[in-house]
Amino acid sequence: MTEENKKENIKSELERASKAMDAATLLFDNGFLNDAVSRLYYFLLHSIRALLLTKGLESKSHEGALRLFGLHFVKSGIFEPADSHIFSRLMKYREEADYNPLYIFTHEDFIQFKRESEGLADEIKAYLKEKGYV
Repeated sequence: MTEENKKENIKSELERASKAMDAATLLFDNGFLNDAVSRLYYFLLHSIRALLLTKGLESKSHEGALRLFGLHFVKSGIFEPADSHIFSRLMKYREEADYNPLYIFTHEDFIQFKRESEGLADEIKAYLKEKGYV
């Protein structure tokens, strides 16, 4: 993967992240909390995929993205363990939102998840900017 390809793929992942956040907000505003939580997860997933691309890494699965993030960015001290926990927790909640019809999220849940997700995404964007990818 060339540096130019990396930058294009990172840009694409960040655009996908932005659209997922737009969808999450739209769904939340219209009372579709489970779907909004699911879209928040995808917002963070695409942000993390953009981050992984800086090291030429591409995950084949959701769990792979979490493992690669932990191994290459948390274990090395670039990001905090709490950042990995945010992603892991949101991954679990996405599964509940998509597959467990009895699981109910509140407005407060969504607001907290959104705040945490945006905080991590901001850290990712700062890293990408610092490294010259955006």
